[in-house]
Amino acid sequence: MPNSPPAADRIELMQTFVHIVEAGSLSAAALRMGATQPTVSRRLQALERSLGVRLLRRSTHAMKLTEDGERCYEGAKELIANWRAFEADLRGVGDEPEGTLRVVAPHALGQRLLVGPLAEYLRAYPRVAVEWLLHDRRPDFIAEGVDCAIQVGEVTDTMAVAIKLSEVPRVVVAAPSVLEGRKPPTHASELAGLPWIALRTFYRNEVQLTHRPSGELARVPIRPRMSTDSLYALHSAAVMGLGACIGSAWLMNDDIAAGRLVQLVPQWHAAPLPVYLTYSPARFQPARLRRFIEVVRLAMADPTGRAWEVRASP
Repeated sequence: MPNSPPAADRIELMQTFVHIVEAGSLSAAALRMGATQPTVSRRLQALERSLGVRLLRRSTHAMKLTEDGERCYEGAKELIANWRAFEADLRGVGDEPEGTLRVVAPHALGQRLLVGPLAEYLRAYPRVAVEWLLHDRRPDFIAEGVDCAIQVGEVTDTMAVAIKLSEVPRVVVAAPSVLEGRKPPTHASELAGLPWIALRTFYRNEVQLTHRPSGELARVPIRPRMSTDSLYALHSAAVMGLGACIGSAWLMNDDIAAGRLVQLVPQWHAAPLPVYLTYSPARFQPARLRRFIEVVRLAMADPTGRAWEVRASP
């Protein structure tokens, strides 16, 4: 088995491979790098020998990545970016964030509460661009090139680094029309007789509520007329009178104040949902990620629990 090149040489070989793929040919890559085509060809061959796989299929008129080549290309870009950030940080030039930051955030938080901290971050660091990706699924940090994610609920990925940012208070609400002809419920168990809307991400056929004065726990079975994975859809359906629901206080409070929604059994509460910022432990933290974490942690730190309500107001 041939000896593997030193680590520094392997990075250079990876850089050459990325140039080849992005330039579209060995000759174009050589021109871009200021090298000769035989040199570029030798480096490609050395990388293939080192990895023990074929990366490119070449013919007279075309060049195509193999399946291993596609994987190598994505991994090489990741490795080179992290290596450059690592070098810059050690040299002391990484304190000024630059480059592109890819962040995944939940739809509701990403459209309302987190845009303020995001704008603050972008104003503070003009050399950074942000890809603000809104969805509720857990990202594959490496495969998707995601720097960090903000998620609501407990973190189940044991490989991710998780920083707890805050907690989201939740309330039980319904439109006044849902209570027409009914006696307002006073005990959590009476909620079972109401029509319901389920936020399937956090509850489906049962809700759990705790009585604040006594600590009594109630498990209430429900039969939802509608289920959704969208907090905004839940909110809209509740205002339209489709049923009772449990939702984030920051989104419901303005409607409660305006009379469009009624808070039910106010002495009973659903457990608040934790909010985490997560990232891959394998990813070197460039300055743009470190500064973003600092900004978001400061913006969402709230020992009183009232900031969610304040930030939701216009």
